[in-house]
Amino acid sequence: MWKKIRYRLEWLALKGAAKIIPRLSRKACFGLAQVTGALAATVDRAGRRVALNNLQVAFGDGLSADRRAEIVRQSYQHFARTMLDLFWSPRLTSQNISQCVEIKNMEQWRDELKPGRPVIFGCYHYSNFEWMSHVVGFSGMLSSIIAQEFKNGLLDPIFVRLRETAGHRVVAREGAVLHLYKALRRKGRVAILVDLTIPAQLPTVAINCFGLKTSVTFAHAWLHQATGATMINAHCEPLPGGRYRVVFHPRMEIPAGASVQEIAQACWDQFEPFVRANPAPWLWMYKHWRYRPLAANPAAYPFYANVSPEFERRLEESAKKLEPMSSTLTLGAVP
Repeated sequence: MWKKIRYRLEWLALKGAAKIIPRLSRKACFGLAQVTGALAATVDRAGRRVALNNLQVAFGDGLSADRRAEIVRQSYQHFARTMLDLFWSPRLTSQNISQCVEIKNMEQWRDELKPGRPVIFGCYHYSNFEWMSHVVGFSGMLSSIIAQEFKNGLLDPIFVRLRETAGHRVVAREGAVLHLYKALRRKGRVAILVDLTIPAQLPTVAINCFGLKTSVTFAHAWLHQATGATMINAHCEPLPGGRYRVVFHPRMEIPAGASVQEIAQACWDQFEPFVRANPAPWLWMYKHWRYRPLAANPAAYPFYANVSPEFERRLEESAKKLEPMSSTLTLGAVP
């Protein structure tokens, strides 16, 4: 009964936010995000601990304790901006979005972005990743995008409506790869967040991320192999005054016969330099390294990282270039 009441209260709160936030000015929305983000960084002790430890293992002694604390606060503020801006997005149109977001390097993909050319957009949880989707949509490049359902199913219709503001089609995570495959076969476009850590028992590959191993999706890599669709990576970065810039990455050099693990690694390798140069807009409070290799020094990984037989299998597949989820590695008792 309490869960039902809580779910209903969450739904009412978000319904109210969906009505109130679009009435705010851009300046007010930006200011509110700065305040709520800073507050969240203070009260969310568990998330703050994760974020600080993530920064420690990623950058080592390259960042002082004060700088790490500053980045954590800014990371919360960037995420607050992203969420508040998502609720403000019904006010965006194809005519006014250029006042809020500028685009960089899209001209290099002019031919690939013509109608009738299948495209896989590789995106990242960096700065306002929600509005990056809107920029692409309002530019006439409608896509199918994956969205994970909430435990509170009452919230899903609210977020689906907001994410479809620019005309995209939101696809539920369950069975999503098949939906995306069909969309690409119809010469459509799809978008996938490729930096999401996924449980190693699910279809994943192990890649290097800040010199540490992590388990990520290979859906984008498999779809590229299966359909021949062009892969285009892009991210959103903050600008002064609450504005943003969507940056399209250069073409990836994918050798013939590259494995899905190698393709997934190449996608991350294009993005990591941007995070190193400006770490604050990434989601540092997220558990990016849920596993650590059995042979690794535990101190090199975050406190929350666990040893997993399934992750050891993903590591073997990566090292031996085996097909994903094909390892039969047998392990003894894992601590």
